[in-house]
Amino acid sequence: MKSTLLKNNHHREHGERREFLKNSGEDVDRSPTSPDVGNSEVAHFAGLAVNSVCAGGGAPVVMAHGLAASLHDWDAFLPALAARGYAGYALDLLGHGDSAKPDSLEFYTAESVFAHLRDWVASLELDQPFVFVGHSLGGCMALKYALRYPEKLKALVLVNPFYSVQQLPRALRFFFRRPLFNTALIQMTPYWLFRMLIDLSSLSFGGAPGKYTLPEAVRIQTALDYKRSSPNIYNIPRTLQDMTCDLPSIKLPTLIVWGEKDQTLDPASFPRLVELLPNARGVKLPAGHVPHQSHAGEFNRIVLDFLKNDL
Repeated sequence: MKSTLLKNNHHREHGERREFLKNSGEDVDRSPTSPDVGNSEVAHFAGLAVNSVCAGGGAPVVMAHGLAASLHDWDAFLPALAARGYAGYALDLLGHGDSAKPDSLEFYTAESVFAHLRDWVASLELDQPFVFVGHSLGGCMALKYALRYPEKLKALVLVNPFYSVQQLPRALRFFFRRPLFNTALIQMTPYWLFRMLIDLSSLSFGGAPGKYTLPEAVRIQTALDYKRSSPNIYNIPRTLQDMTCDLPSIKLPTLIVWGEKDQTLDPASFPRLVELLPNARGVKLPAGHVPHQSHAGEFNRIVLDFLKNDL
């Protein structure tokens, strides 16, 4: 019965995403309308829905995406993980993807998002410590989890992780010091504009004219994720407390992978994080903010080698 419910949820999401992309003018036959990467499930905690996906079986690996993204960040990683004999679990964070998007701004704090994730992890009833993989904001969530529940974790994999507002460019720091306002304007931004901006930013690292660092499927998905995220999510970075002083207490084996061309977070902040964490090593890729998507094959190899050889 449960497997039927999961399959029905998966197909319903597939249909809804195809309809959105069709209305947006995308060619739905070439668009990533829900890759078959696992079983989708929706649960509720404190009345708030959590959309998640699971694939494979074996040692557990939990994944959390970045701001204005979704569990589809892991579409290239989750099948590779399952094929190597791991059980992969990924969720849409609060306000993102197909998880709950409450109206009140009070839900959009780092603590609220963390509590939503923590309750979902508890619901998995894992029988052994797990590896937590987090990108950007998801990396922040992974570090928070490691600081509070180290006994539940086996290791960390941090991808361009966000741990201090000081990592942001000066313009973004200025923006996040101000109260969030006019979210209606964000909500009214059309899909095509998100898509155009993502295409342009992907071209900026492309080198040869017309070459994109992100595959078209990823660019479509990224624009879709921006469009369907709650505009209130941009309050979350405003509420993040600097974690720098607490990080040396994390003793877990940690792999940090980052793109040396990141324009969202200061690339120099990632080697500093390697130095701050007592049991960490770092790998730098010729990528931007999303090396797990722009360099998926190399990223998968690096992480899977870490899981096999370093733990």
